Amino acid sequence: MEQYKEEFINFMVESDVLKFGDFTLKSGRKSPFFMNAGAYVTGYQLMKLGEYYAKAIHDRFGDDFDVLFGPAYKGIPLSVATVIAFSKLYGKEIRYCSNRKEVKDHGDVGILLGSKLKDGDRVVIIEDVTTSGKSIEETFPIIKAQADVEIKGLMVSLNRCERGKGEKSALDEIKDLYGFDTAAIVSMAEVKEYLHNREVNGRVVITDEIYAAIGAYYEEYGAKA
Repeated sequence: MEQYKEEFINFMVESDVLKFGDFTLKSGRKSPFFMNAGAYVTGYQLMKLGEYYAKAIHDRFGDDFDVLFGPAYKGIPLSVATVIAFSKLYGKEIRYCSNRKEVKDHGDVGILLGSKLKDGDRVVIIEDVTTSGKSIEETFPIIKAQADVEIKGLMVSLNRCERGKGEKSALDEIKDLYGFDTAAIVSMAEVKEYLHNREVNGRVVITDEIYAAIGAYYEEYGAKA
């Protein structure tokens, strides 16, 4: 596994974004882990987060795209932090774009924040995590209604590797439905193996007991490849 992925896993734990224990998810599933990307709140955390996203996007999609689109609301700071990091790390100026939840009818009118989309733009979408694909279901028609653009792919921070609406993961379902590539900085499978019995800030976050609980969770809810 690439070094930046290992660093990102540590970063999620240190930032209290990725937790292990007993959690009830919005879906009603009982999960031994929980991710809350809203816990990235400091300047340093957002700077580092943008760098990890930029490295993963560069690895998967290169720099042959024009716009990074972050769906409202969480995607707005993600897209801004990542285009800054992309400029710093790779010297490539990528425009950021996000949508508003409500159309603005005065001043900077329209549904978009940041750069406007134009015909021929190549777009990468950025999100925190995708569990059902609902966000893309809302975002895709907004993007396509603005201009004749090519969506190169979607990058999220963590692939939960569990079933979406069917038997496949949400990321695989999105890929099948919309026809563009999907990827994550790391997968939960990588997290599980990397953190098993490894100390982060002086404590082991995935003990043998939690490791077994994660395995049992995926026996019930794991996605089929």
